[in-house]
Amino acid sequence: MPLAIVYSRATSGIDSPLVTIEVHITYGVPRFFIVGLPETAVKESEHRVESALLQSNFEFPRRRVTINLAPADLPKEGGRFDLPIALGILAASQQIPLDILKQYEFVGELALSGELRLVHGILPIVLGATRSGRCLIVPTDNAPEAALVKEAEVLSAGHLLEVCAFLQGKKELPPCVLSGNASHSSMAPDLLDVRGQPHARRALEIAAAGKHSLLFMGPPGTGKTMLASRMPSILPDLDNQQAVEVATIASVSSQGFQVAEWGRAPFRSPHHSCSSAALAGGGRPPRPGEISLAHGGVLFLDELPEFNRAALESLREPLESGKITISRAAFQSVFPAQFQLLAAMNPCPCGYAGSTLKKCYCTEEQVRRYLRKLSGPLLDRIDMQVEVPSLPPSVLALSASQGEASAIVKSRVLAARAAQHHRQGKCNQVILVNELETVCNLSNDTNALLQKAIQRFNLSARAYHRLLKVARTIADLSSESAVLSAHVSEALTYRCLDRMRAELLEAETH
Repeated sequence: MPLAIVYSRATSGIDSPLVTIEVHITYGVPRFFIVGLPETAVKESEHRVESALLQSNFEFPRRRVTINLAPADLPKEGGRFDLPIALGILAASQQIPLDILKQYEFVGELALSGELRLVHGILPIVLGATRSGRCLIVPTDNAPEAALVKEAEVLSAGHLLEVCAFLQGKKELPPCVLSGNASHSSMAPDLLDVRGQPHARRALEIAAAGKHSLLFMGPPGTGKTMLASRMPSILPDLDNQQAVEVATIASVSSQGFQVAEWGRAPFRSPHHSCSSAALAGGGRPPRPGEISLAHGGVLFLDELPEFNRAALESLREPLESGKITISRAAFQSVFPAQFQLLAAMNPCPCGYAGSTLKKCYCTEEQVRRYLRKLSGPLLDRIDMQVEVPSLPPSVLALSASQGEASAIVKSRVLAARAAQHHRQGKCNQVILVNELETVCNLSNDTNALLQKAIQRFNLSARAYHRLLKVARTIADLSSESAVLSAHVSEALTYRCLDRMRAELLEAETH
C-alpha cells in the first residue's frame, strides 16, 4: 500500500511549526504505532480515530499501521492530530484520493461519532498555514477565530464525512468568514466617573501618552483601582497586526481567545495570591502567563506588596526587554511581553498613613518593613509613583460633568504619541539611553535641576533615565520641542516613593 503524507501543525510558544504525518500500512499482526514524541492525548487518538472511521462507514485496516509525526524531536500534544491521522489512514488504505492531500493542512479533534471538535491555539496554526501557501481545514467551532486572519484561506467542516466528501470532489466546504461580533469597539469604563484626584488623573494621562509604568499609592477607597481600570479607555486602538499578536497569545493560553475581544487592548488584573508561574508563564509545554496575556495592553497589580516576592521579581526582565523566556528541561519558549504596568498599594500595613479621615496606628518600623517588600531594582523600573489622597465628602458629591471624559483625554494622548513616533519612531518609554540627550535637548538650568534631584533623592542611573523619559512625555503633551525645567519639576512630583525612602533614610541616620 502507498505511503500517505498529511500536513498539520503543532504548537511551540506562539509559533506553530509544521508537522508531517506519514502513514504506512503493511501486512502483519494488527498493531497501531504512533512515533515522533507523542504525548498521551496523541497516543490515545488510535481509539478515537478507529471509532470515528467505523461510525462514518469507512474500513479501519486490520493490519500493521505505523504513523510517524515528523520532526521526531518536536513534542506533540492534544487531540489536534486526530483528523490528519484519520485522513492519512484513509488515503493509505486507498479509501480517499492520495495526491490532493498535499494542497491542504488539517487540524481537528475527532469525537467517537466522527464529528470535529474545537482545538485550542488555532490562530498560530492559521498564520503558519498562510505562510506555507496551503489551505487549512478546521472544525466549524474554530471558524470564527480562524477568520480573524483576513489573508488566510481557511475552510471549516463539522464532520469527518464532510472533509472526505470535499477531498473526493463531491461537496464544497464553506470558507471561514469574519463575523459581525469581531470589532475594535471598546467597553472600558470612562474617566468621567472619577471625582477629584486631578494629580492622579494627570499621571494616568502622562503614563498613557508615553507608555510609562505607574504606581498609585494611597489609603483604601481613594480610587486607585477605579483610575487604573480606566486606562484602556485613553489608550490608542490596536491596529490589525497588534490585534493578531494579542489574539495569538490568548489563543495558545489555557483560557483560549474570545472573538468578542478582538481588537481590544487587554487589561489583566491577577489576584495578589497568584504564583510566579501564573504571572510569568510556565507548564509543560510552557503556556503564557499574565505578563504575556497583557501584551499590547495593561497589567494591573493591585495590593502590590502582597504579591509573592519571586513573582514580582519576574517582572524585571520583561519590563526591560519586552519579552519573557520560559525555560524547562525539555522546552524553551519565548513569549512577547510588551505590556504597560499599573500597580496600586497602601502607604502602610493598616492603609491609613497620611490619611486625613482615619488615624494610622503603624509604627515607623512597620512602615519601613512594608515599603521594603518592594525591591529597589523593581521600583527603579516603575517610571511614576503617585500619591492618591483621601477625598473630602464635598468632592465626592461633585457632578460627573465637572470632569473630563476619556475621549477628550484620549485625543491628547494620541497627539503626544503621534509626536513621539514622528520624532523617534517609538514611544518615549522605550527610548534608548544613548538617544536621550538628543531627544530631550536639555538646557543648563534643566541639567542643574536634575543633578540636585539625583543627590536629594539618591536616584540610580536607571531612575534618572526614566525620570527624563517622563519629562519628555510631559513636554510632548505641552507640544514643546525641548524638555524644560517645568517639565522636569512636574516629573519629580511623580516619584513619591523616592521621597518617602529618602525621608525614612534621613530619619534613620538621625
